[in-house]
Amino acid sequence: MNKMLYAIAIIISVSIGAVAFQFLATTESTDYALYYQEPRTIPAFELTDEDGNSFANSALENHWSFAFLGYTSCPDVCPITLQSLNAIYDDLQQIANNSQVLLISADPKRDSQEKLAQYIAYFNPEFKALRAEHNVLFPFTRSLGLMYAITDNTSDNANNVENYWVDHSASLILINPDGKIAAIFKPEQALGEVPSINTEQVLSDFKKIVALD
Repeated sequence: MNKMLYAIAIIISVSIGAVAFQFLATTESTDYALYYQEPRTIPAFELTDEDGNSFANSALENHWSFAFLGYTSCPDVCPITLQSLNAIYDDLQQIANNSQVLLISADPKRDSQEKLAQYIAYFNPEFKALRAEHNVLFPFTRSLGLMYAITDNTSDNANNVENYWVDHSASLILINPDGKIAAIFKPEQALGEVPSINTEQVLSDFKKIVALD
């Protein structure tokens, strides 16, 4: 019960923060993305990448970074997003050859460094996968305007089976070469379908945002 209340508290607090965060954005310079004319600063953080190396604020500098939440056991949104980004990766590089794609794991319990390395390499060896324990991960994702919560399966956990879902945002965060949030691409959502990022919209607005920078 306590875990359920904790998950609900996370959803409420982060949702409020995300609404306030996105309220400051504008679409005046873009057709689809929530674009920040004053890029949003990301507080100091330190995660670990799939190779076991530290990934902090400095790793965002001099890159256009596309970051999103996911986890290796995700059945739909995560692999679809990775496949979509891989399909347009060459196009992203043509717009800005310092582009990078970052998968941020929302499931540090199951997503070890080794598991993330195997998973991300399947989609594109140039993509990066990042992890941290919840005490670091939660404030970091909140600072990006994202949210996640663990859906506890009490019956399975009683039998020591790690079978649970992770509810998480499906938005794509664009971070500029100064290491600040430039824009948010929200997924398209239709009844009965998996939320997905429209890659044509991403390419169109990314080109405009890079030109404005």
